[in-house]
Amino acid sequence: MRRFIVIFLALSWTILASAQSRIVTEGVFSKLLGCEQKYNVYLPDGYKATERYPVIYMLHGLYGDYSNWVGSGRMKDVADRLIASGELRPVVIVMPNAGSSDVHGYQNGYFNVQDWPYEDFFFQEFLPQVEQKWNCGGSKERRAIMGLSMGGGGTIVYAQRHPELFSSAYGMSAWLDHKDRDIRGKDRPGSKLAITDRSVRDHSALDFMDQADKATVARLKTVAWFLDCGDDDHLLRLSVDLYFKMKAAGIPCQLRVRDGGHTWEYWHTALYTALPFASRNFSR
Repeated sequence: MRRFIVIFLALSWTILASAQSRIVTEGVFSKLLGCEQKYNVYLPDGYKATERYPVIYMLHGLYGDYSNWVGSGRMKDVADRLIASGELRPVVIVMPNAGSSDVHGYQNGYFNVQDWPYEDFFFQEFLPQVEQKWNCGGSKERRAIMGLSMGGGGTIVYAQRHPELFSSAYGMSAWLDHKDRDIRGKDRPGSKLAITDRSVRDHSALDFMDQADKATVARLKTVAWFLDCGDDDHLLRLSVDLYFKMKAAGIPCQLRVRDGGHTWEYWHTALYTALPFASRNFSR
């Protein structure tokens, strides 16, 4: 038995070592933002520019940037393992930038705010340029979105506001609303953190559901929804509230509450559920 385990582990490491997937760092110059926005992209083993791939957009959280999913989330290793096991089809994974650890000196967030129309940038400039460059996505059936915390909220709101663009949306520890929390940095003149807090409040995913009419609900039903949050996470109530609002509206949605908090350990393990979920829902 011991010999079998050793052979199995050796074969597993051989498969992983032979995977020639790549992480490439690129940039998109935005006329809307007036600057270049860097991003990371995962290209699977055997990537060919002549073939079209499905795409997953992975959004980072507050105090983070485009590098987090590769570094702290170890996304490349997870994607390689899941593709090797057949749980994830070969896919391009795009990790955009929407912030910095300097939350007072750099504007964070996925929504349009004064002098920083990030949502317009994402949909009008970033998405089409990235998909053309890497020959991926191109339709709702071949496009998914997911993210953690601030990026989890961005994921859900983007899919709510643009359900025609995404086959699935997976929110981890999602920051979905800010009504019951203080606006941080509100005493700092022009505080960028306060602007981020208010943008989440103004783009509440919970309010969106409360205000959704029948036509909107019908469009939301075309997206596969998944909310994933730890039982010790301070944002858990938001995911639970949204889940019940969606269920009351007749919108299928999965909710997972696992052991854990608002940590990279939790988000790293979530990838083993999130990536296969997106893969299963391509070409629905």
